[in-house]
Amino acid sequence: MPNRVIKVIVQFVGIFFLLTSCGVKKSLQDLPDTSQYQIQIPKRQQLNDSTFTLGNNFLTKNEQGLWELYVDGNPFEIGLKTGSLTQELFQFQERTFIDKINELVPSEGKQRLLKKFLAWYNRKMYLNIDEQFKTEIYGLSQYASEGYDHVAEPYLRVLYFHGAHDIGHALQDLALVGCSSFAAWGDKTEDGKLLIGRNFDFYAGDDFAKNKIIAFVAPDEGHNFMSVTWGGFIGVLSGMNDQGLTVTINAGKSSIPLVAKTPISIVTREILQYASTIEEAITIAKKREVFVSESIFVGSAKDKKAAVIEVSPKKFGVYEVENSDQLICSNHFQSAAYADDKDNQKHILESHSQYRYERMEELLEEQSKMTPESAVDLLRDREGLDEKAIGYGNEKALNQLMAHHGIVFQPEDLLVWVSGNPYQLGEFVAYDLNEIFKKRNTNPQVSSVARNELNIPKDPFLETEAYRDYERYRELSQLVTKAIGTGTRLETSVLKAFEESNPEFWEVHYLIGLYNYNRGYDTLAFQAFQKAETKEITTIPDRERVERYIRKLKRRLH
Repeated sequence: MPNRVIKVIVQFVGIFFLLTSCGVKKSLQDLPDTSQYQIQIPKRQQLNDSTFTLGNNFLTKNEQGLWELYVDGNPFEIGLKTGSLTQELFQFQERTFIDKINELVPSEGKQRLLKKFLAWYNRKMYLNIDEQFKTEIYGLSQYASEGYDHVAEPYLRVLYFHGAHDIGHALQDLALVGCSSFAAWGDKTEDGKLLIGRNFDFYAGDDFAKNKIIAFVAPDEGHNFMSVTWGGFIGVLSGMNDQGLTVTINAGKSSIPLVAKTPISIVTREILQYASTIEEAITIAKKREVFVSESIFVGSAKDKKAAVIEVSPKKFGVYEVENSDQLICSNHFQSAAYADDKDNQKHILESHSQYRYERMEELLEEQSKMTPESAVDLLRDREGLDEKAIGYGNEKALNQLMAHHGIVFQPEDLLVWVSGNPYQLGEFVAYDLNEIFKKRNTNPQVSSVARNELNIPKDPFLETEAYRDYERYRELSQLVTKAIGTGTRLETSVLKAFEESNPEFWEVHYLIGLYNYNRGYDTLAFQAFQKAETKEITTIPDRERVERYIRKLKRRLH
């Protein structure tokens, strides 16, 4: 969770502290009723360091480094089995997340306040999550880490984690996240079938993205489905069910809500498990109260097209294209319901969402007939409009070199491709849902369920000097940012190496300018800010910040 999010929480927590007794007690004591299940799952068997079985269920790591999980049963069973099979991954993920919070809020006193804030803020979440999903989370929480009760008890802690995306989104307007999605069908694809691609550009540290889980879930009720997830998380960020219905989420502009309701990933989980058409997905989304603004990008094999369900605490809209065979979604709303929404209009004007939208339009126009391979190429695109070099890591690029994963769906064939590390540059691994869910009933042998003959090779960019420079840039960026914050002096050679590692990225020159400005090197700072101004700056507020420094330094130097 970024530092500015924690600061906002701490600023508000004093007020919220006074209110924590109101409405909190019931939420802290609520537990799902599991008495109807009376389940004892078998003990997990470990076959090797990366393969575990539990009856007919399993977890294994494939050659591309992706974990493949298969679980079935009722909600409590699925939670217990998932927790048992993934316990090390679950606890690693939880430790990574908590360590980040401890790093940003080292004070024990502030951590206690944070715990009270979370209890108050999430006081109505339990009322807005269906009992079956609470039951699954409760089963999962039996395998949570020990020693983190200062955040919350295991069940509540895991429940709260499912709203972390939404809370972070609301408190920082998701400036960190810029997901991009597109769909093509009919005359726009090589075989006329629906094709969907998306980047989940969420970054919470390298460790957080290290262990991706491709979960294949066969619930007793509803549809079998797959999703890309991580340990301790049952929500859906990107997924497809055995009816050929797909869901992905793209954050929109949100104001700060005063209470958590249904986490968006639980809404999409419900859609994936119980919907088979766009209309059924809309019906489910309409009945859930959310607390942030989000676009739910839905593709449907039965409808042979895609649509965007746009949800927010106060509005609901659906965006579909007529007389077109493609649909694009970035991080702003497009339906009539938001046509006069001032927050959405401001977001389109000031953020990088519209820029990425136009880049997707540009690339789709260049490609007359889309294929899974060309969809992956689009997701990996690192350039700006008109092929402009905008620096690696720029959020105006479709490939921001920070994605948790990239994914491509071919719903009518129940095929899906998921990227291996790093980002969406690794090999895209193919999975066939037809084979996976049929074979589990007849063939309990544990091995990767990937269709490796359909895999899409890793990006050649990984073998270039430019990629090595980018990784060097990431290291140096942390070093320079820390020096700015602490006032530490850096050698000139470090700043020079930093500039050379990613010279087209505006933020490199901005950080060099800020470093020199803080140390009183006004001429060097002025030169760096001027150079930053010539690059493709990510947002209007970023540009205005650069321009303010330039004006200030002009007055001081002249």
